[in-house]
Amino acid sequence: MSTGLASSGAVSLRPTAQDWAQRGLLFGGLAVLVLGLVLPMATLLQRALINDQGAFVGMANFAEYLGRPALRSSLTHSLWMASVSTLIVVTLAFGAAWVIARSRMPGRELFRAVLFLPLLTPSLLAAVSLIYWFGEQGVARALLFGAPLHGAVGIVIASCFWALPFAFVILSASFANADGRLYEAARMLGAGKLRVLWTVTLPSVRYGLVSAAAVVFTRVFTDFGIPKVVGGQYNVIATDIYKQVIGQQNFNLGAAIALLLLLPALLAFAAERWAARGQGAALTSQATVYVPPPDRQRDLLAGVFAVALSGAVLAVIGMAYYASFVTYWPYDLNFTLSHYSFEILPGSGWGAFVNTVLLSLGTALVGTPFVFLFAYLAEKGRGAQGARALLRVLALMPLGIPGMALGLGYIFFFNAAANPLNGLYGSLTLMVLCTVVHAYSVPHITATAAVGQLDREFEAANSSLGATFWRLLGRVTLPVCLPEVLDVAFYLFVFAMTTVSAVVFLYSPHTVLASIAVLNLDDSGEPAAAAAMACLIVTACGAVRLLQYAVLRWLLPRTQRWRQR
Repeated sequence: MSTGLASSGAVSLRPTAQDWAQRGLLFGGLAVLVLGLVLPMATLLQRALINDQGAFVGMANFAEYLGRPALRSSLTHSLWMASVSTLIVVTLAFGAAWVIARSRMPGRELFRAVLFLPLLTPSLLAAVSLIYWFGEQGVARALLFGAPLHGAVGIVIASCFWALPFAFVILSASFANADGRLYEAARMLGAGKLRVLWTVTLPSVRYGLVSAAAVVFTRVFTDFGIPKVVGGQYNVIATDIYKQVIGQQNFNLGAAIALLLLLPALLAFAAERWAARGQGAALTSQATVYVPPPDRQRDLLAGVFAVALSGAVLAVIGMAYYASFVTYWPYDLNFTLSHYSFEILPGSGWGAFVNTVLLSLGTALVGTPFVFLFAYLAEKGRGAQGARALLRVLALMPLGIPGMALGLGYIFFFNAAANPLNGLYGSLTLMVLCTVVHAYSVPHITATAAVGQLDREFEAANSSLGATFWRLLGRVTLPVCLPEVLDVAFYLFVFAMTTVSAVVFLYSPHTVLASIAVLNLDDSGEPAAAAAMACLIVTACGAVRLLQYAVLRWLLPRTQRWRQR
């Protein structure tokens, strides 16, 4: 019967009305990605190759940047900070993933939940919190042994907090795919724990290690918020872009510097592809699930590590909340709500938080259907093979484009007088477009994986019954993919709530965002108010996470009864 359905779905080689409708939507999606991604990046490249008079100068702007010792040192600083942070983060994430997958320590799921908390925070929160821990008046200032927080030390510590969950997610997936037969064979052969680690565990998670390192390195190298708050005089390439564009109005040199931010992403992608080339199947059809044997000493060590790491994560977030309620640190520790009276403070306001919520809701409400519709067309669409392949390529491009580079491209493209869309500049609408494009790759990968699990016989049966693909989407695809739909919506919401770098060039006085307000408040000497605004972001993200969980618990039994059979 399935063969008949399949053949009936492909009886005619002539495109039907539905095929033309799908192709029209597909080209519409491509137009949006070209408008929101390709044209701004092309304009950025064009500005990097001209001077202030508009004359073509080739690589002169790049040579100028690399020729200035002070600016060249920023590139060295960025490479050093990213390398050190990557080494620390991947080591900690490897240990955390090992605790979850290779021990029987009680409370492993609670430990996992704590490690996910930094995903709900803007990178600025860690930087502000560290000021209260290790700044001039910090409670743990002595732990730095005289080293100043503002500079390399502060950037590394805050970057490790912020980047840890990204590496942990990747390595947890790698550990989960281990073949238990390998560990059983090693045990039967009498291999010691270190030998098993070296000969079985590390080879099985090699691809995850390289992928985690690539992601962490790229994120730390391109981050703007942390070095802006705790970098001090220790300049990095991201803050150089901001100074050249905002401080000196040197847009062409800023464009050249922004393009340099693409280099680590390209190198990281090359390293990830190299690792993937030698990666075999980790979980075959004959594989068994690895179940750790009882070992009290191992579980005790795992517990000590878990308590220490989760304690550090909670200490950073907890200090930010505590500081937001302290009257005047460290002299008056009485409780107060005055730091949440943003309207009386410069560079902020409750309007900034409202703008961020509106941006996040718009990003989730617009981005989620956009992502799923075009993931469906790319994966299940009929015909237009070239357009579908191009859509897949464009969908993955934002993964390697730093936010500051994309945001700067939006300045040059949308703020141009000749662009009929220049009226969007400074609006929340443009920031929604920028945020959806900047965040697009991860939701697209998630949606593609979800849609790809559906058999093509659904499309064949739908076609044979004469139903539209909209009906198939509404009655089959979306209900089956409901968990992934909610995950994509939540990811887009949190991404918009916490983003800094992509929108730092795009806001107007009427569209200031909460993350930008944190920067402004810190610059104005109001770290407690900055902590309060950062805590509002975390609270909003946490509330939406709980809402997602409640909606999922309510909808799943009503839309996916077949999963419970």
